[in-house]
Amino acid sequence: MAREPGSGDVRFPLRRPAESGDDSSAPQVRAWRPQSASLTPLEATVAVPVPEAPRPGLVPDPFWRAPPPPPPPPSDGGGGGDEGEAGNLPAIRKRRFRFRWRWVSWGIAGFILLFVLAVAWLALTAPLSKSLQPPAPPSITLLSAEGKPIARRGADIAGPVDVTKLPDHVAQAFTAIEDRRFYSHLGVDPRGIMRAFLHNATSSGGSQGGSTITQQLAKNAFLTSDRTMTRKLREVMIAFWLEAWLTKEEILSRYLSNVYFGDNVYGLRAAAEHYFSTTPEKLTLSQASLLAGLVKAPSRLAPTGNLKGARERQKLVIGAMVASGALTEAEAARVRPAVLRVSKEKELPNGTYFADWVLPEARDRAGGVATEQTVKTTLEMDLQQAAERAVRGAGLRKTQIALVAMRPDGRVVAMVGGKSYRESPFNRATQARRQPGSTFKLFVYLAALRSGMTPDSIVDDSPVTIGDWSPTNSDGRYAGKITLRQAFAKSSNVVAARLTNEIGVGRVIRAARDLGISTPIASEASIALGTSNVSLLELTAAYAAVANGSYPVRPRGLDDAESADDWLAARLGSATRIPGGQLDDMRSLLATVVSAGTGRGAALSIPAFGKTGTTQDARDAWFIGYAGDLVAAVWIGNDDNSPIPGLSGGGIPARVWRDFMVRALGVSVLPPPPVEEQYDNEMSLDDVLNSVGEFVEGSQIDTDVLGPRDRPSPQDEELPPEDEEEAPPPPRGYGARRGEE
Repeated sequence: MAREPGSGDVRFPLRRPAESGDDSSAPQVRAWRPQSASLTPLEATVAVPVPEAPRPGLVPDPFWRAPPPPPPPPSDGGGGGDEGEAGNLPAIRKRRFRFRWRWVSWGIAGFILLFVLAVAWLALTAPLSKSLQPPAPPSITLLSAEGKPIARRGADIAGPVDVTKLPDHVAQAFTAIEDRRFYSHLGVDPRGIMRAFLHNATSSGGSQGGSTITQQLAKNAFLTSDRTMTRKLREVMIAFWLEAWLTKEEILSRYLSNVYFGDNVYGLRAAAEHYFSTTPEKLTLSQASLLAGLVKAPSRLAPTGNLKGARERQKLVIGAMVASGALTEAEAARVRPAVLRVSKEKELPNGTYFADWVLPEARDRAGGVATEQTVKTTLEMDLQQAAERAVRGAGLRKTQIALVAMRPDGRVVAMVGGKSYRESPFNRATQARRQPGSTFKLFVYLAALRSGMTPDSIVDDSPVTIGDWSPTNSDGRYAGKITLRQAFAKSSNVVAARLTNEIGVGRVIRAARDLGISTPIASEASIALGTSNVSLLELTAAYAAVANGSYPVRPRGLDDAESADDWLAARLGSATRIPGGQLDDMRSLLATVVSAGTGRGAALSIPAFGKTGTTQDARDAWFIGYAGDLVAAVWIGNDDNSPIPGLSGGGIPARVWRDFMVRALGVSVLPPPPVEEQYDNEMSLDDVLNSVGEFVEGSQIDTDVLGPRDRPSPQDEELPPEDEEEAPPPPRGYGARRGEE
């Protein structure tokens, strides 16, 4: 078929158009045909230029429905295929780059959205008032029953401050040293973070922090001091939240109200009162700059212990104020080192044996408070001083001692938990668990009285064997058949063991539980000798039940019955009265111990009741009793539970108890009973005459027996002159002795 020159080859619409021009080096495009067809000379074609289309593509051929042709083979000149392949790759890489950038942008947007939502959630749910609360429990000042301060425990926290009412140099001092761009950033200071990072990376000196005042407030009020990335991210979020809801002045005020200044002092008001005995509104430039310097390391720079270091830090604060423009060089040169005026209230002890015991209950009663509270206790200062003097008078060296005194209703009025709280704060009156020895026999004899026995009941004080156990008396002597009163007075071990075995161990344990013993008690007859551990405080309360006439008596250290324990006890049931007959008999037994038993060393000029106790190998010695309206107990022993030769409950413990009672009650010691003097030279008249005769005969003295007429008359006796002094009378008692002879 003939074609006009220059016309396109419509039979091959899928062929790429040829480039215009006579370029012999251009590759020749050969016509394509199905492989199954045979070539004929008439079908041979040559490349015919086709007008260039705007977008070369595959145009369907209405006359030829063959499959699309394969890509053209590479030309001899080389590079043709590579150029075509390379020409397609940039488009693919661009798509992948756009695809990755899209995911990164979505991630950033999602993070920003989540951050905004978290800040919004904090703004709606977090308690903003928490930034006003102190980061440590507030202090509690314990008062005695008379209202005198006896101890202070906890942080020293005063009221908040308002930065708008403070002198300008106070805020300038803190912002200059802690956060110079405080008024310009939004809670986080990137410049400060970068500066701190560069300094810490390049300097071998002290490290710098990049936290702003807002971040420090967030950490102090809401977070812990853990150095983790999670805590840091939360700190940043809270900082943005605080900046969104508070003004700069409010943030600075809250920061100054709870920042730590050392010496257990929190807040600017408490620090001003503690270190300078003034208020924040009256702080001088020198005082404010010293306080601002403490924030970096308050425990190390507290001026009460490191005044030199605090003043060196004060110089850095003054220099920072000059650099920030708050002071001129001339004004900085006139600043003098701050002079301390420490408040005298800090002289109160931080802890005592009694304060350690009563503090948890006082904390519960005070509740959640933001300032210092005072709690009145039951401690009576005069009795506490009497107890301390009695303990010192014991003359103990390494051996420890504890003393507890309470009223019959359980109000603890004196407590000494050891020889020295400074050397050992361990409270042996409340925390130690020791064997009570014979003081536990109170419960054995109470169970016996409950079973129907009386003080005059006959018991057997002779050796006994109970199972594999054979108790013995401490002195090795046995009295046989004696009364219950005598057995209790002499503290017979075998009688107590017999009673426990006959009455039943369960009844003895029940008596101990009724009187307030809560520690574990073994279910065996040996408990009669005090083999189960108890505390001195609980055992004292058990004896207080006898003095009070009802049980149980719960020891308490507050001045009223509004504590949690008393509130619960009032609803669980009231105290139970001890039956009159049993109470009188029990008191009679305790009185016999002091008047005629093992506790004679504790006798007073007024009726006294008590019981001694000594454990095996003299490891513990006790005396517990009461007189008047005061119940007291004394324990002596070693912390390592080693034996103390010669120690007994009727010895040092009884004397310490007596000395304390004499001072506490204003009574005297019971004088010893009069003892008639015995003379070994008593002689009869005949013995005298015989002795005189033997003496005369042995001395060869001539004697004559005179008759009545030979004796001189009284008128012939020579009388002494009137001015001569009479002979002194014979010594006192001389005439009586002569008369006895």
